[in-house]
Amino acid sequence: MANDYFVFKIENRRYAVTLSVVEKVIRAVELISLPDAPEMVIGLLNMRGRIIPVINIRRQFHLPNREIDVNDRIIICRLPSHTIAFVAETVDGIVTFSQDEMDEGNRIFPNMEDHIEGVGKIDNETIIIYDIQKLFLQT
Repeated sequence: MANDYFVFKIENRRYAVTLSVVEKVIRAVELISLPDAPEMVIGLLNMRGRIIPVINIRRQFHLPNREIDVNDRIIICRLPSHTIAFVAETVDGIVTFSQDEMDEGNRIFPNMEDHIEGVGKIDNETIIIYDIQKLFLQT
């Protein structure tokens, strides 16, 4: 059985999430700032009247913060209980990994299977596949 994943880049590293959670990808826009917001939230996105929190995925990946660039993309993800968004520098698109082409997270990252679904490879480059819901619920 094969699964589809949405691949994006942050700091020239490839990451992926299950394609089924990705609702839409848009160009970077100015976000509504939230005074006294938790560190995890970098702002709010007004998507045709729908307010969506934009999460600081760089913080989750322990990467340095940086300002949103006009060339960045905002990836909007629909989770069972709510919708969130995060900023990526670029998007690579959709890949399909069969179970044979992917290593399970618990085999590669012991004790990290709580938010890493697995690891795949494209062009000899490792792609860490995150369970986006668990990644942000663990904060």
